[in-house]
Amino acid sequence: MRKVLDIYKLSKKTKDSIQIASVYFFLLLVGFVFIYPIIFMISYSFMNTSDLVNPLVKWIPTKLYAGNYKDAIKVLDYSKTLTQTLIVTIIPAILQTLSASVVGYGFSRFKSPGKKILFAIAIATFIIPPQVTMIPQFLMFRDIGLLGSIWSLVLPATFTQGIRSAIFIIIFYQFFNMFPKSLEEAAKIDGASTFKIFYKIVAPSAGPAYLISFLFSLVWYWNDTVITALYLGEKWTTLPLQLQRFEDTFQRIYQSVPGIQSGRSINEAIVMAGTLLAILPLLIIYFFAQDWFIESIDRTGITGE
Repeated sequence: MRKVLDIYKLSKKTKDSIQIASVYFFLLLVGFVFIYPIIFMISYSFMNTSDLVNPLVKWIPTKLYAGNYKDAIKVLDYSKTLTQTLIVTIIPAILQTLSASVVGYGFSRFKSPGKKILFAIAIATFIIPPQVTMIPQFLMFRDIGLLGSIWSLVLPATFTQGIRSAIFIIIFYQFFNMFPKSLEEAAKIDGASTFKIFYKIVAPSAGPAYLISFLFSLVWYWNDTVITALYLGEKWTTLPLQLQRFEDTFQRIYQSVPGIQSGRSINEAIVMAGTLLAILPLLIIYFFAQDWFIESIDRTGITGE
């Protein structure tokens, strides 16, 4: 009988080990799918021309060649473009986060006629494709003279009409619904106004919602090229926009000039270096904020828990 129980226990442990191994294998597989492009970019960005044409070199370059990054920095005009990118992403992201918190608190706490209709309209702005409202908004900005100015991004963000503002309203709305109303009622008894309750009690407790909204907003403003190119024109540029023009800019800088310099052709390694430089700031932000990011997702209830 004991032998039978031992065999049963062993088989149960074996089954548990197989299940755990299967889970880890699946997670490693999914992780590899996501991290493969990064590994590919890093590997190819350090290859020289001989490595690129050498069929024996697949992943590891024969030597680390930094010339691709020098070319990419020059083509992207990196310092100037990075500065402009930070301006046109951080400022609208901050304003959008702050305005969404106020709107979300209003929907969560105040009762008024038509509140459900207004909330449905706010959600509809997230469901409706941005292409539907892009041209009317472009014409409106043209008439009031905002095209080519950062105000074309700042003003919509200030009034909760930025990129995917509705999702941030929902995040704050859900978070404030979980916030205990007893604290606000106690503050009202002590004579605190609604505004004072919000910025003294409620807002400081909504740190996770502010963080997750700011990070999402920052990434969406950073990666957007259509709205940025349409509203800002040629006066402002961002790293993703420069990346789209990378090949044309490279050919213009390194074009052949008779008697002065010979032309150069762009290769995959230089493109990979430019791509990595374009996403590097976001990777750095996520590296330092990943713990807060995951905690904020959990505490704001985005996972549905």
